[in-house]
Amino acid sequence: MELMTAKKVVVFDYGFGNVRSAERALARVGADVEITRDYDKAMNADGLLVPGVGAFAACMNGLKQARGDWIVGRRLSGGRPVMGICVGMQILFERGIEHGVETEGLDEWPGTVGPLQADVVPHMGWNTVEPPSGTRQFAGLDADARFYFVHSYAVHDWSLEVHNPTITAPLVTWSTHGKPFVAAVENGALWATQFHPEKSGDAGAQLLTNWIGTL
Repeated sequence: MELMTAKKVVVFDYGFGNVRSAERALARVGADVEITRDYDKAMNADGLLVPGVGAFAACMNGLKQARGDWIVGRRLSGGRPVMGICVGMQILFERGIEHGVETEGLDEWPGTVGPLQADVVPHMGWNTVEPPSGTRQFAGLDADARFYFVHSYAVHDWSLEVHNPTITAPLVTWSTHGKPFVAAVENGALWATQFHPEKSGDAGAQLLTNWIGTL
């Protein structure tokens, strides 16, 4: 019997992500993982994971310096899987506003990342999510599965509308801390989570397993 080769996943190292935790979590679910910012390796991997910790503007600047913006765009234009985590998800939106400063994102989706609208900020700890029907991201997970969040900013409004019946609309998952916010998006080859699957125990491992299964 022929053995299946582990999927090659690059954790993109541009200086603004918890790359070691992501590496361990992906290895746990059977991926062949490498932490690198090497252009060719990032382009040719089966999957590219873009983490993110810190300020939106700083992450975007670091990503551009590492040519990560170009790599993400080229991979997605060819239908090559990309996953963003935490600020790595936020920078996929049109813009971010922090302390009154507006920064352009990668503009894969319309929308603005802004301060959480809640009495307690940051949102730090475990929370449930509300995935839509038909999601592959949350397949195999119970409705009360909890994920680990650490963030002070989020997207509160989803404005993308798809009117072409031949195009599959993104599947948007919500969570609530004060006001509801976007917790995850599944959009063809592009997946993203506001929470940290690599810190979310068995539930996070299942989500990563689901992603690896699409590579």
